[in-house]
Amino acid sequence: MTFNRTDILLPKFSHDKDLMKKWSIVACDQYTSEPDYWNEVSKLVEDNYSALNLIIPEIYLNDADIDSRIKNANLNMNKYIDVGIFTEHKNTYIYVERTLKNGVKRLGIVGAVDLEEYDYQKGSQTKIRATEGTVLSRIPPRLKVRQDALIELPHIMMLIDDIDCDIIEYNEAIKSSFETVYDFDLAMDSGHITGYKMSKDACDLLDEKLHKLDSVDAFNKKYGVNMEHPLIFAMGDGNHSLATAKTYYENLKKEIGEAAKESPARFALCELVNLHDKSLEFEAIHRVVFNFDGNVFLKALEEKYDISYADDAKGQAFVYVYGGEKKKVTVLNPNEYLTVATVQNLLDELTKDNDSEIDYIHGEDVVCKLCENKSNFGIIFDAMKKTDLYKSVIMDGALPRKTFSMGEACDKRFYIEARKIK
Repeated sequence: MTFNRTDILLPKFSHDKDLMKKWSIVACDQYTSEPDYWNEVSKLVEDNYSALNLIIPEIYLNDADIDSRIKNANLNMNKYIDVGIFTEHKNTYIYVERTLKNGVKRLGIVGAVDLEEYDYQKGSQTKIRATEGTVLSRIPPRLKVRQDALIELPHIMMLIDDIDCDIIEYNEAIKSSFETVYDFDLAMDSGHITGYKMSKDACDLLDEKLHKLDSVDAFNKKYGVNMEHPLIFAMGDGNHSLATAKTYYENLKKEIGEAAKESPARFALCELVNLHDKSLEFEAIHRVVFNFDGNVFLKALEEKYDISYADDAKGQAFVYVYGGEKKKVTVLNPNEYLTVATVQNLLDELTKDNDSEIDYIHGEDVVCKLCENKSNFGIIFDAMKKTDLYKSVIMDGALPRKTFSMGEACDKRFYIEARKIK
């Protein structure tokens, strides 16, 4: 199995709402430009047991004291294990209901993925694949954190394409037969979360449902392709965290050979979420190119593709913003599956050898404001459809960076569960 039951560590005080609020903190790759957020979290935690003491917020990765931070995190892991703060729930899944800040509920399953089935390289044919390009330079500092870690705490969210909502969602109706293992308000006004240890029967049923996904014939029929290797799990959040776990595992195989396949480091803890969960909303991420003549971009686009400026043109359409004006541009004969891929490839080509800079913007109004004069130009995209995610990864490989956004920072995964990796 690619997604598996595993031995999950939870604090022995997991039923204490106040202590769990101090224990659980948001994913380390959030609020990377907001030191005040992390200072506030530190004040909240005080001297209590907390995941904050076991991870390194990425805002600190480039600080001079990073080595001592990593050492302290590893020492705290050993201390927490030695003093026995964890209860280990053996060979199970945790069913999670996360109520977001806006009141919408997200459903998930915490389990472990087999890193033998994952490759973050673009064009990989593994069952687990990255949805966006992996920046290799981001792996070494994260590997340094994991190198001597005794346990892992995941902020990884993996997606399955279950449009019938029949694999994860059915647990909501039968959760009364599960053991509630935590139920508390998250810190920093980030909503509420409840976790349930699934019954053996429910675990068996989940395994059965996931196994049915792993069919080449069903995969090819579903996506209208003819491929030997199905894409079953697509990365939602935390791809660089999973890539780091993969790199650590591959290094271990080089060190000890086949014995590494029996190591707990072969697996990585994560949360499985349905792409079609009602809480997941894909938001477009637009582009502004600074210090670049927008007319040069349009000319290059016209040389490469058949272009239409008609409002009713059919093809890959986006809005071009330059000198305070907007107009629709449609590429009639694209080479890529997604509009953002067609545009991003050209932008990368045009800006690689000059002083221009591409920024990634969430609001259309911000794009328009930044492109009021002719020193910058902007591209406004429609949000990608959920149904396009798997097909685009299948057809084009990993998506271009910053293709879509999936929720606000406060709604990202919080560290709660842990797992031994040594």
